[in-house]
Parts: sequence; C-alpha cells; structure tokens
Amino acid sequence: MNEALNILTRGFVRENPVTKMLLGLCPVLAVTTSAVNGLGMGLATTFVLLGSNIVISLTAKVIPDTVRIPAFVLVIATFVTIVDLLIKAYSPELNQALGIFIPLIVVNCMILGRAEAFASRNGIWYSVIDAVGMGIGFTLALFVLSAFREVLGSGTIFNMPLVGEDASTILVFALPPGAFAGLGLIIAGLNALEKKKGGK
Repeated sequence: MNEALNILTRGFVRENPVTKMLLGLCPVLAVTTSAVNGLGMGLATTFVLLGSNIVISLTAKVIPDTVRIPAFVLVIATFVTIVDLLIKAYSPELNQALGIFIPLIVVNCMILGRAEAFASRNGIWYSVIDAVGMGIGFTLALFVLSAFREVLGSGTIFNMPLVGEDASTILVFALPPGAFAGLGLIIAGLNALEKKKGGK
C-alpha cells in the first residue's frame, strides 16, 4: 500500500512532469491562456497516458525490442485519435481552442517516457497508478499556470469576470511571453518552498 501511494503521489510535486522534469512544455506554454484550456489539455493527456500505460503494460513482453518504440508510439497515437475525436464531437469550442496541440500529444515526451521507463517494466496495477499520479500532476500544473495567466491577463476565471470592466490587467500574461514568465514564477515559488522546508 505504501509503495502504491508513493507511486501515485510522486507525480504531484516531487517528480511533477512540468515543474520538476520540464517535460511536455510545448502545450503547457501554448494552451494555458485560460483555465478551461488548461484543464482540457490536462485531462486529454491524462486519458492518453492512462490508456497507453495499460496497453503497454499488458503487451510489453510480447513486443520485440527492435520495434519497441514504434509500437509504443502506435499505441499512444491510437488513444490520441480517440480523445481527439471525442473532443471534436462533444466540445467543438475546446477543440478549436486546443487546435493542433491535441494531435501533438502523440509526441509528448512525458507519455513516451512513462511508457518506456515505467509501464513496460511494471504490472498493470502499478502502471495505472503511475498514469493517474503523473496525469494529476500534469493537469494540476496546467491548471495553476492557466488560472494564473487568465486572472492576471484577462481578469477572468473559467471565462467569468472577477473584476469590473474598467479594472486593469497585466496584458503580458495573456500573451506568449506570459507563459514563460508565469511558469518561471511557479517553479521559483515551488523551489523556494522546498528549500525552506529542507532548511527546517
């Protein structure tokens, strides 16, 4: 039980794909202009990660080493296609907002990395736990960054106004440079907290 809990929680902060390992930063920086986009991308990536971890964990022993990586990419691409079609069918607005970054989940190094480093070497139970933990950590990082940018850049959260129409916002956070600045501030804050905790 302790090992399962450790696998689940390490993706939250200790080995967070975004703030610690700096993986999959292309969609992180590109789509986090609103909390809705951040949550949508995070949940889509979690779905793909969970599905691919399950299939790869079940089939890793029968996949020849010579075609291991192409086979993993094929599995990931299958789940990306599923999630892409579901978003197009049920949330056209989100599909339009996320655009090309949904198909690009196929080449997200976090998903391929978890497939190679964990799912292919562990049983299905631990692979599911790992996928859920890493998915939650990735989604949490996207949500925090996108909420931060939306509040400061647009004065809204989930597209609902937080301040009056005449209130000042910091436009740079709604623009691409704001993604870099926002992520840098979040990472710096987490590092400062970790350093303070380590000092105690």
